[in-house]
Amino acid sequence: MPEPAKTLVVIGLILAAAGAMLAAFQKAGLQNPFAWVGHLPLDIRIEKDNFRFYFPIGTSIVLSILLSLVVALIKKLFP
Repeated sequence: MPEPAKTLVVIGLILAAAGAMLAAFQKAGLQNPFAWVGHLPLDIRIEKDNFRFYFPIGTSIVLSILLSLVVALIKKLFP
């Protein structure tokens, strides 16, 4: 199978797995399994009268680690 076809198949499988996980979470009663996003200890949030500042450092670090692991796994499975 050509390389772009493999990539699309892997992306499709990942999306299907993510969809199945979201459906399972909702069936288990968890309406928002990603409620932690934006509420981690290193996320900076400043709210004043007519000013809001939000800088999600902690969320960025966690998502970066997760995406790095996924990319490393894909590279290892499909050299």
